Amino acid sequence: MSEETAVDRGPVRRVLARAGLALAALLVLVALVVPGEPDRLTPGAFARLPVEALAGVALVLVLPVRPRRVLAVLAGAFLGLLTIVKLINMGFLVALDRPFNPVFDWDLFGPAMDLLVASLGETAAVVAVCGLVLLALALVAGLTLSAVRLARLVAGHRTASTRAVSVLGVIWIFCAVFGVQLVPGEPVAANSAVAFAYDDLRQVRADLLDQDAFAEESAAPDPFGAVPGEQLLTALRGKDVVLTFVESYGRFAVQDSDVAARIGPLLDEGTNRLRAAGFGSRSAYLTSPTTGGGSWLAHSTLQSGLWIKNEQRYDSLFATDRLTLGGAFQRAGWRTVGDVPAHTRDWPEGGFYGFDQYYDARNVGYQGPSESYVTMPDQFTLSAFHRAERAAPHAPLMAEIDLVSSHWPWSPPPPVLDWNAVGDGSVYHSLMRPPVEGMWSDPALIRGAYAETIEYSLTSLLSYVETHGGDDLVLVFLGDHQPSTMVTGDGADWDVPITIVARDPAVLDRVAGWGWHDGLRPGPQAPVWPMDEFRDHFLTAFAR
Repeated sequence: MSEETAVDRGPVRRVLARAGLALAALLVLVALVVPGEPDRLTPGAFARLPVEALAGVALVLVLPVRPRRVLAVLAGAFLGLLTIVKLINMGFLVALDRPFNPVFDWDLFGPAMDLLVASLGETAAVVAVCGLVLLALALVAGLTLSAVRLARLVAGHRTASTRAVSVLGVIWIFCAVFGVQLVPGEPVAANSAVAFAYDDLRQVRADLLDQDAFAEESAAPDPFGAVPGEQLLTALRGKDVVLTFVESYGRFAVQDSDVAARIGPLLDEGTNRLRAAGFGSRSAYLTSPTTGGGSWLAHSTLQSGLWIKNEQRYDSLFATDRLTLGGAFQRAGWRTVGDVPAHTRDWPEGGFYGFDQYYDARNVGYQGPSESYVTMPDQFTLSAFHRAERAAPHAPLMAEIDLVSSHWPWSPPPPVLDWNAVGDGSVYHSLMRPPVEGMWSDPALIRGAYAETIEYSLTSLLSYVETHGGDDLVLVFLGDHQPSTMVTGDGADWDVPITIVARDPAVLDRVAGWGWHDGLRPGPQAPVWPMDEFRDHFLTAFAR
């Protein structure tokens, strides 16, 4: 080894050591002050003095060596986990317009993985998830090592550390007392890490109490639970009743938005076309228990008449004997069908809804392409359902059909075809289009892609009524939830349109007292019901 190399090694090591310490301090500071809300993720959020750092330095100065090391390891690991939860929380706020629930929401990672597989393919999805897991482990390990290293530095420089923490403590108190802010909405005296953790702990307590609350709600007497079948739905005898959920079809699509400027005229024209074909319609709004995603919470709420706002309530529902809409029709003598084209595996929970027949992506004979989560276009779903259940003479039928072409990430849909051209779906191989280039960086393009899919779903559904409706069809269609905030922006309500369509005027006469608006588009002053109230309104209106 040359003499020059030996001389240079000392300064190089000192520079690297100081750089490592600076990086460790920066990592811990960022983890302490990074917000859990995406709209606060600005440079100003990091121009703050975290009280947790001051408290940590003070503890390190008074603790003996071994407890100090244990504290540093635990604090670093906790801070790493808290940062991961903050990042997850930001994702939930963007996708679902609500914070991450530390008790219930772990179950959502299964559906998220399914969506990732559908979007990227199984191999790429597994690689992506493994990468995220490694990044999470690296974050926890990095913060733990950083905390240990900083604790060692503080303990090795007690006098300087004591002076620094004393001065910074006085500054923190001054800023807290006088509400000093370098950036509006971001106080310099920060305690965001403690506050975030405290809020999560309060949420855990509230969630545990909610379990008892739902048990009490679901145990209450069901006003329709013991009603004999011959007394149920008597005003709909002989009708085919089709309950259709349109994915992400929210109030934003029909009112006060650039999307509504496109969808509203479609609905108005559809009202006139259906009226010319002899169909009447009435519309209003329901408030969904979810937004941005979690469609199954809305489906179970509408079907059961109970407010299913989280995964715990959803799982608990299946242990009850609650009468669903599907179960009521089944008890009253209808053939009942569930059609969920997005499902690619067994769904044992479907039996709770009282379906005699269940269709999914595996048993409808689809031979066309799939796009992300959309296993098949909505028009094919309706066409296959009609061929299997309504084309030939049949007993009265009740079906729940879930239309998914408007599911995020809003791939361009095919054109609406002549119904005789749909066939087994092979025709779609030449009709699918690639996503709009640069869409995810342009909010206007995102909204345009969303509007196009909603337009396709509604056009397919209205075309079905015109082509295959008949005198005995009663169609109820509604949204499951609003689209995510990347479409609606912050502050949107959780309302979704709902519409009843029928050719028999006696059907609509039954709901005349509801005050719903005439036509397919509810006006701004249309009634708004909580979604869990619909079951009882519907069974009451058609039971006499």
